[in-house]
Amino acid sequence: MTLTHSYGYSEGIELLISYYQNPSIQLRNKLVKLHTGLVRKMAHQFSRQCTEPYEDLEQIGYFGLIRAIERFNPHQGYAFSSFAIPYIRGEILHFLRDRTGVVKIPRRWQELHNQGQKVRKELALSLGRTPTDDEIALELKVSLQEWLESKLAFQNRMVLSLDSTVVQHFDCQIKLADALPDQRSTSLQQQEEDRQQLEGAMNQLEEKTRKAVEFVFLKEFSRKEAAKRIGISPMTVTRYLQKGKEQLLSVLQTQVLQTGA
Repeated sequence: MTLTHSYGYSEGIELLISYYQNPSIQLRNKLVKLHTGLVRKMAHQFSRQCTEPYEDLEQIGYFGLIRAIERFNPHQGYAFSSFAIPYIRGEILHFLRDRTGVVKIPRRWQELHNQGQKVRKELALSLGRTPTDDEIALELKVSLQEWLESKLAFQNRMVLSLDSTVVQHFDCQIKLADALPDQRSTSLQQQEEDRQQLEGAMNQLEEKTRKAVEFVFLKEFSRKEAAKRIGISPMTVTRYLQKGKEQLLSVLQTQVLQTGA
């Protein structure tokens, strides 16, 4: 049954509303079965672009679908497929990042993410609360799906910076990844929480420090290019990087201790 069929569409909406009002594993499983087409479509797209087996990509995609089901608000007025696809794509991208080491983010998404962070702060000040993704997308004049894709792609990419050494003492190296739970022993849901945790820590950095870390570790700019964009010297970028990495380590370690990880 596909969502293009009127009956299937109606059934999907009713199930989404029922799950939102009273979530249960039984309802969630029904929704997963009803939307398998979304996962299969994304898995097929990625399988044509990489060497990973289609079956593996499909299984990973279901984690993204489940996350989307658990977070979807049917009263917001947008289609579930538009909401779910970025989550499915995000899980697959994260899986491929772990397998291949690097996933490039289109410059358009990088620019949109940066614009979104600025809009988020402006809306938070004017609204007196954290804006929703729908409000941010509206202000950016882009679709919710496009905003979520750029946001999730950037969150997935943020994990790449976890391998950066932040403290070195003789033959001992402490990395940002050491401050987080071992991802090999956690679920994909936990990995998403870890990415959100890192993003929250990044937001606590002073603006120029945060920009230095983002440009060098996340966007892979040279320190000279980062210095030009920020308006400081390469030497100052180096100081900001060391300062930023140490602050991130401190914040992440504190969060892990507080959560008992």
